Formats: sequence, structure tokens, C-alpha cells
Amino acid sequence: MTDVIEPIARPRRRLPQELNILTVLLGVALIFEILGWIVQGQSFLANTQRLTIMILQVSVIGIISVGVTQVIITGGIDLSSGSVVAMTAMITMGFAQTSDFARALYPNLTDLPVIVPVAVGLALGLVAGAVNGVLIAKTGIPPFIATLGMMVAARGVAKWYTSGQPVSFPTKSFAAIGSSAWPVVIFLCVAAFFHFALRYTRYGKFTYAIGANPQAARVSGINVQGHLIKVYAVAGLLTGLAGIVTCARAGTAQAGMGMMYELDAITAAVIGGTSLSGGQGRIFGTVIGTVILGLMMSGFTFLRIDAYYQEMVKGCVIVAAVVADNYRRKKRVKA
Repeated sequence: MTDVIEPIARPRRRLPQELNILTVLLGVALIFEILGWIVQGQSFLANTQRLTIMILQVSVIGIISVGVTQVIITGGIDLSSGSVVAMTAMITMGFAQTSDFARALYPNLTDLPVIVPVAVGLALGLVAGAVNGVLIAKTGIPPFIATLGMMVAARGVAKWYTSGQPVSFPTKSFAAIGSSAWPVVIFLCVAAFFHFALRYTRYGKFTYAIGANPQAARVSGINVQGHLIKVYAVAGLLTGLAGIVTCARAGTAQAGMGMMYELDAITAAVIGGTSLSGGQGRIFGTVIGTVILGLMMSGFTFLRIDAYYQEMVKGCVIVAAVVADNYRRKKRVKA
């Protein structure tokens, strides 16, 4: 009697996660295109001006989401982004004012080279992020609490800085940072740089290792505390950059800037496939997630859906993205 040899079952090849997210992007665009013809009697996608405005609007969220993605990969969270944007914008604009404005915040420090306010803004974001990282890594405070404290404190600094008064009249060289397509260019450059850093450098390998298993990363010789501080500092640096772009594009800085930006950035990262449990996520997916988020907000405005309903839908999208993340994680565990 001969034994029957069972054929070896080959594992099914999975499509890249980014391809699935790209499919969602195309699906969302198609839905709004169909609704556009039904509700408004015109095309949603054929209006290049609308799409250009949409890309410009989400570029700031995209810059923040690149940093937030790295934080989430480590298993953390950053709720301070929006407030740090406001704080950075307010203080940066004070060093970017022109001498043509008679009531400049610092009359003796007007018409400064553009590198000065940019350096101030980046330094502020870097310090805010590093403080978050030190609190989390050195004291053991949960990331939610540490960044929540920074969120409240940074917003307070933004309001205190000029007693709630806006700061305006930047130099032409500073305003140019937010003009034309520069916000999009900055976003794409930042995304490309950190896509490479996460995939091909030790920085990226350590980031994924800490998110997947902090104890195993520590045993393998990774300085977990030091690396966490680096990741949060990078996230803060990018938030500072987003604050610079925001006030340069608006031509003014106000204490209310950046409201809810942190949730938009987290939403973009999660939609893009970054797992809230840590250890998984890619910058390319976050870029697509940012575009999806912008497409949805632009589509709702195009269909003249009330802003209150937009917030409700955004909340549902966040929950749906987290549910999808949990489903993917359980499916991986079973496999």
C-alpha cells in the first residue's frame, strides 16, 4: 500500500496594504464623482481648482501626520500637535514681521532673514516634542497623558504670548513659504525623506522594533528610552514645520490655529494603515490616507453638507479605521 503524498499548500500572496488603501482612495473619489452629478449636476474631479485647494489644505495635516505615524508605530500617541502648531505659529510670526508694520511685536527685530523665524519655529517644535519624549521615556507617563498635558500647555502659551491678539504682516520672503505649491512640495519632501528613513535606516528598524515588542527591543540592545525621545522630538520638529507653513500661508498667526489638527493627523495615519497597537505602518500609506481625508472634506463641501455633519462623519471614519485595524491584526494573528 503506497502512501498518498498530500500537496503542500502554498501560502496565499497578499496584496500590498498600500494597494488596498489606494483602492479606497479611488472608491471615495468615484463616489463623490457620482454624487456630484446626481446632487450638483457637475463633475467633482474635473474641477482642477477645487482639487488644488484640497491638496494645499491637507498638506499641513500631511506634514504633521508623517511625524504622528512614527509615534504611533512605536505604540504611542501624540495629542499635542494642534496646540504646538498654534504656539509655533504665534512665536514664529513675531520674528517674521516686516518693518512696514508700525506696531510690530519686536520693533528692533523686523525684516530678519527668513532663516531666523524658520529656525525659531523648528526649535520650538523640537523642544515640545523632546519634552513629550522625556516625560514618556524617563517617567513612564502614558503617552496619552503626557501629550495631553503638552496640548493644554502649548495652547495656553499661544494665548498668553500676545494676550490672544493675532500677529500679522510677515516679510515677503517668509510669506513665500506658504505661497503657490510650496506647502505641497514641503509635504512630499518630508514624506519621501522619512519613507526612506523608516525603510532603510537603523532609525526605522529601531522604531518598528520598539512598537512590535519593547521588551525584545531592549534585550536586543536598543536604547528604547533614547530612541523614543528621538521619535517624539522628530514629531515635534515636523509639527513646528507645519506651524511655520500654516502662518506663512495665512499671512497671520492666531492662538486658535491648529484646532483638531492632531485628530486629523491621527485619522490620516490610521486610514493609511498605521496600526494603533504599534509596530506597523508606512509613510506612503499615510500620504494616501491624508489625501483620502482631504478628498472627503472637499467632497462634503462640494455637496454642501453642513459642517456639523462633516464632523460626525469624520468621527465615524476614525472608528471605522480603528475597527478595520483590529480586524487586520486579528487576521494576522490567526495566520
